[in-house]
Amino acid sequence: MKESRDGTRGGRVSKSSSITSLPLMLDLDDFKGDFSFDALFGNLVNELLPSFQEEDADSSEAQSGTVGNDVLPSGHLRAPSDAAKFAQGLFSPLFPEVDALLSIFKDSCRELIDLRKQIDARLNNLKKEVSVQDSKHRKTLSELEKGVDGLFDSFARLDSRISSVGQTAAKIGDHLQSADSQRETASQTIELIKYLMEFNSSPGDLMELSPLFSDDSRVAEAASIAQKLRAFADEDVGRHGIAVPSVMGNATAGKGLEVAVANLQDYCNELENRLLTRFDAASQRRELSTMAQCAKILSQFNRGTSAMQHYVATRPMFIDVEIMNADARLVLGDQGSQASPSNVARGLSSVYKEITDTVRKEASTIMAVFPSPNEVMSILVQRVLEQRVTAVLDKVLVKPSLVNLPPVEKGGLLLYLRMLAVAYEKTQEFARDLRAVGCGDLDIEGLIESLFLSHIDEYPDNEQACLRQLYQAKMEELRAESHQQSESSGTIGRSKGASIASSQQQISVSVVTEFVQWNEEAISRCTLFSSQPATLATNVKAVFTCLLDQVSQYIRDGLERARDGLNDAAALRERFLLGTNISRRVAAAAASAAEAAAAAGESSFKTFMVAVQRCASSVAIVQQYFAKSISRLLLPVDGAHAASCEEMATAMSRAEGVALKGLQQCIETVMAEVERLLSTEQKATDYRSPDDGNAPDHRPTNACTRVVAYLSRVLEAAFTTLEGQNKQSFLTELGNRLHKGLLSHWQKFTFNPSGGLRLKRDIIEYGEFLRSFNAPTIDEKFELLGIMANVFIVAPESLSTLFEGTPASIRKDAQRFIQLRDDYKTAKLASKISSLWTSSS
Repeated sequence: MKESRDGTRGGRVSKSSSITSLPLMLDLDDFKGDFSFDALFGNLVNELLPSFQEEDADSSEAQSGTVGNDVLPSGHLRAPSDAAKFAQGLFSPLFPEVDALLSIFKDSCRELIDLRKQIDARLNNLKKEVSVQDSKHRKTLSELEKGVDGLFDSFARLDSRISSVGQTAAKIGDHLQSADSQRETASQTIELIKYLMEFNSSPGDLMELSPLFSDDSRVAEAASIAQKLRAFADEDVGRHGIAVPSVMGNATAGKGLEVAVANLQDYCNELENRLLTRFDAASQRRELSTMAQCAKILSQFNRGTSAMQHYVATRPMFIDVEIMNADARLVLGDQGSQASPSNVARGLSSVYKEITDTVRKEASTIMAVFPSPNEVMSILVQRVLEQRVTAVLDKVLVKPSLVNLPPVEKGGLLLYLRMLAVAYEKTQEFARDLRAVGCGDLDIEGLIESLFLSHIDEYPDNEQACLRQLYQAKMEELRAESHQQSESSGTIGRSKGASIASSQQQISVSVVTEFVQWNEEAISRCTLFSSQPATLATNVKAVFTCLLDQVSQYIRDGLERARDGLNDAAALRERFLLGTNISRRVAAAAASAAEAAAAAGESSFKTFMVAVQRCASSVAIVQQYFAKSISRLLLPVDGAHAASCEEMATAMSRAEGVALKGLQQCIETVMAEVERLLSTEQKATDYRSPDDGNAPDHRPTNACTRVVAYLSRVLEAAFTTLEGQNKQSFLTELGNRLHKGLLSHWQKFTFNPSGGLRLKRDIIEYGEFLRSFNAPTIDEKFELLGIMANVFIVAPESLSTLFEGTPASIRKDAQRFIQLRDDYKTAKLASKISSLWTSSS
């Protein structure tokens, strides 16, 4: 292969020289690196292919020259003969280098086979060498593992010995530390015993003590030693059960430590007083470092309680009387003037803000001085609430007596309750501000509740008494206004006076709204004072019951006053009833008085209808208030909501009872006037007009016209004031009474055919008016009356066909109508009707 490449680099050689350059030599290096078969093949054949390509090009040129010479004179080519073509095919091969290439390929195959064998041999040798090296490596690794295991064992033994040595050293250190501690304790004990003997030398003698106890620079050390000695001596005395006061006078130095206890107590008291004096002096000079040192030493005496209480007690806001007087003036204002809740609220806000600012300033000092600042803040805040706040509240909240209520002119119970609510709310805000400043572990909310405990315990009774007082005052005010208006109106007639009195004392929706506003304010106070849902529900139920009682009583009283007008009108009607044997002059006067009574009745009817309307509006206001504000507050207590609903229904039913009585009286009033109009306006000739040959009158009778006009006028109030089922029930009852009254009225007359037509026209007129009642049963009754009126119009012989197939009740009513015919006797209708009804049945 190398020779082939060298031959290529040496230039192009002929065919013979290319063949003689074999044999071809291949080397393993030819297959290393980036091996490419195409490159190998090209290197094998490129030496031969160029000569073949040149020969091919030469033969092509020769053929073209020949073709050029064979052109005929005529311009056509001369085709070579078949013999020439065959000869050329025999002596000129298509690919003359095939043999050379085959030889090269064969040599290449032999050399490649040899190379493969060499490679296989080398691979076998390498496998053997790898196997030998692998076994050596495994043997070396096994030996290394054994060595490593030995090292681990050695390290474990070394670690165990190190641990043992460390434990021994620690035990030795503990023993040394214990010995040192015991030595130090023994030394301190010796010192303490020496000091204890000094205190136990003689009663009340503190002059022979060591300089330690009189050196001001070593006060802290002296205090610590004194506390230790005192604890030891108290324990010894307690163990032996000896009372210290019994041996104070005659104790000797060998009977125990009673003398030491007494002397130590005296010394500790003297030392504590000395430190408190120094603390006060430093406090006046604002030397916080000295105050902190004294406070730290004093903390060893009863955990510093005396120092903390002494510091709080000496604050100016607790000892300056002028400050407390200023609080009262700021909250209540000038003496002699009645404070209002709004002014008290502003005053309390100012006082509480000033106290909060003072506490905040004191808090900064306490944090810098005392080792336990939270405990000092607890004492300070508690003192603030118990002294300054209590002093202000006692002047603001004067607890009233339920036996002798404060007069309404001076605010009554309402002023006290509003003051209580304002004070409670502002004090709660003040407590939150103090909590933000810091009050240690003090239960400030519980302390605030204790300040108002006596007031809140009696709050439900006071609230209900307040609502009752407001109601009574309002009723007195309304009565006074009514009386004043009556006096200003002068002397009036009885009927007019009754009407005016009723109008002046009508039910007012604004008054009921005022009741609800009182109750709403009371509920807000209930919510403020009742922290537990169950307590809140109980108080709310009691307060709402007061509203129900007030509204029910007010409505019933108003309806009763409206009924009084109806009763007065009825009395007037009874007084001026017309007799039979009276003169024309008396009859005219009586008729005029009856007209006045009718006018009073109409006025009282309208007045009562307005009262009923306002009663319904008042009930709706209460129901809406219950659903909006009360209902949700009663849910936490089982049965409270249902009980309140039942109480509300009971209260309203009492008012409904009065209203129903009044509505019944209204119907009586209307029917009385209808009967009066019918009796005075209905003439006998209306239904028995003479047969004078004139055309019958198809107009309603004058009585019918007057009655319908009266009903239209007076019932306009009922249509506009009554609503829903109340309206329907009232109109239905009135329609039934009118139907019954008309039947009774018509029974007094006899009818001829033209009168029957006139009656039927009246029935149509009444029926058309009564359709505005929207009462189907009433419409049916008047339709039936129209049918009944036909018995006066038809001929006697047609009566048999008029009621064929009708029920017996209708035939019975028809029989009563038939008896009113003017020809009832002359036409002998009694026997005919009897036989007719008998055959029909």
